[in-house]
Amino acid sequence: MDFWNAFASLFSNFGNLTWQMVVMWGIGALLIYLAIAKKMEPSLLLPMGFGAILVNLPLSGAITQGDTVGPISALFEAGMSNELFPLLLFIGIGAMIDFGPLLEKPWLMLFGAAAQFGIFFTLFLAGFFFDLKDAASIAVIGAADGPTAIFVANVLHSQYLGAIMVAAYSYMALVPIVQPPVIKLLTTQKERRIRMPYQKGSVSQLTKILFPIVVTIIAGLVAPASVALVGFLMFGNLLRECGVLNTLSETAQNILANLITIVLGLTVAGQMTADKFVRPDTLLILALGLVAFVFDTAGGVLFAKLANLFLPEGKKLNPMIGAAGISAFPMSGRVVNKLGLEEDNQNFLLMYSISVNVSGQIASVIAGGLLLTLLS
Repeated sequence: MDFWNAFASLFSNFGNLTWQMVVMWGIGALLIYLAIAKKMEPSLLLPMGFGAILVNLPLSGAITQGDTVGPISALFEAGMSNELFPLLLFIGIGAMIDFGPLLEKPWLMLFGAAAQFGIFFTLFLAGFFFDLKDAASIAVIGAADGPTAIFVANVLHSQYLGAIMVAAYSYMALVPIVQPPVIKLLTTQKERRIRMPYQKGSVSQLTKILFPIVVTIIAGLVAPASVALVGFLMFGNLLRECGVLNTLSETAQNILANLITIVLGLTVAGQMTADKFVRPDTLLILALGLVAFVFDTAGGVLFAKLANLFLPEGKKLNPMIGAAGISAFPMSGRVVNKLGLEEDNQNFLLMYSISVNVSGQIASVIAGGLLLTLLS
């Protein structure tokens, strides 16, 4: 009898399984499929997908159950609730970015600023459904910048942190799917075929060293709450450009960034439990995040089209580069370049699109900081 009771107890946990958990398994499986089969940001989607399955097993030991602390919950408390992991990732991102092409053509920063339109539009829209701090946290999803979205949501104590984290990182990974239809809808084939020959300029080493320092100071004066975000990003870039810390720069770009990305993916998945995720308000947040993302893309494209009204023939801009002004670096820049080559196999937009993409990284961080300064 004891044997049969023991045998039956092995299957007792099946009674704790809910249909919501099974739905989350499906979402996790989809993320894994996109990561492996479609190669869509696998470093993000694979840990998120597997983690979503891990935390949605009944009585999962990966997350805290009663008095037993789960490792993923412990990671969240150690590095997400205090914004540590996103900030450390920003050091790695900063070390990856070459601001040289942007410094050669600083006017491209205007497109990065224009592509933040979706954040403020969605802030207004989300205000009808959520309180102001939650609305601001949701709006930052539009930048498609996970670390910034997490940082803002944490500082504003948003109760929807899990959904915001998942949406921000998901849209980062879905840039190749979401952006092309928006770009094509807003541009004509003739506009997409506009060539922009790139003439390389020169930027001194001193300028590259001073740039991250000056940007940090200016951002700190304009939006003090953005100092941590901007400062860690610019510190990573200073490691790259100073010329005397190549080993540290390479470590930040590779080992640090990869390690934090894995931990971030699993930790984000820790917030994807069925009870938090399969809810109407979570679906609304995902929808509003998509709206913000689409309008960010549209803002950059339409700004370029507006600029073309005042530019002479032969100096017109390819409006697709404006779409690269979102913060998803370097995915968005690559998408724009790919679209240009599809229309004209001699139309290389990579240097322009990456430069705009870099400016969007800075602009989104500052936009997030402005929201924090206004609402904190």
